[in-house]
Amino acid sequence: MNQHTSPSRWSPDRLLADFECLELPLPTATAAPGEPETEITATLVRPVAPRAGEPAGDPGPAPTEQVRDRAVLYVHGWNDYFFQAHLARFWTEQGYAFHALDLRRYGRSWRPGQFLGYTTDLTEYFDEIDAAIDLIAADHPEIVLMGHSTGGLISALWAAQRPGELAALVLNSPWLDLQGTPLLRAVGPLVVNAIAAQTPTRVFSLNDNGFYQRMINADEGEGEWHYDLTLKSTPLAQIRAGWLKAVLAGHQQVARGLHIGVPVLVLSSTRTDFRRTWDASLAEADIVLDVDQIAERSVRLGDLVTLARVEGAMHDVVLSHPPVRKQAFALLAQWLGAYVPSASSAAKQT
Repeated sequence: MNQHTSPSRWSPDRLLADFECLELPLPTATAAPGEPETEITATLVRPVAPRAGEPAGDPGPAPTEQVRDRAVLYVHGWNDYFFQAHLARFWTEQGYAFHALDLRRYGRSWRPGQFLGYTTDLTEYFDEIDAAIDLIAADHPEIVLMGHSTGGLISALWAAQRPGELAALVLNSPWLDLQGTPLLRAVGPLVVNAIAAQTPTRVFSLNDNGFYQRMINADEGEGEWHYDLTLKSTPLAQIRAGWLKAVLAGHQQVARGLHIGVPVLVLSSTRTDFRRTWDASLAEADIVLDVDQIAERSVRLGDLVTLARVEGAMHDVVLSHPPVRKQAFALLAQWLGAYVPSASSAAKQT
């Protein structure tokens, strides 16, 4: 086990009741030009296991025998952090010990003055994923990695570079390609790379219509989810040239083929809608990424890839309306049963 991740350092989570968190030091991480010299860390989050004789808290039922064998690590997307307690409940009910990772400069790991989400190389995130996997694997030999959007891209790249570490990979609307016209997709990377070479922290002014936040947020929108708007909102989250260059480099790796050696499940909506005028039906489509591009690129992830397109799903499939969410979780549970049988069950069968 990594000496920096002793279980004794787990502390109550400040954002979610019945969860606890652990800071993961990143000693090789450095501040970007223009950032303060503050500590750069990542944060691992998990449900608090009920004590003997106590009822289970909100995250789900008490751990079972299977939980000691199986675990899942969830990686969030751009301008995001882990707040989906219901996702932890689902995985716990499937017999998995749930963990989520707030990457450096995101969510619980962000410090005032840091450029939210900034990196110039997606492989930098391998450090915190490695640390989290090492910690989890000490108690749970069978691990599934789950990533959403940009976190899905990062997770896929990590899985390709770490053969033998995972039992499976689950991707929720992964960002596998640059959306837009063929001309934009051809010329865009050239422009981005030229700017990033000179001024990697330059901010691109992109108009956010606020529709996605309106769809999911319960405090300032029409959604059902409560989260910290200082950690997941605009204009704090700014697109910088170096970050976009790093993402486009990841897209190029996917295009060449990743050859991931474990079963991969890709969840997405059936429909993309990029309209600039609000309509309630936008909450039943992906308004962030092109789902057809996700489907096309998915086959380049590995030799065993399952694509599950969920009608009525939004960009973060697990935040969709309750009936859609139920269907998505049912598909995920069915897929896990088929492709990721538990180590304990396999042992019993032999």
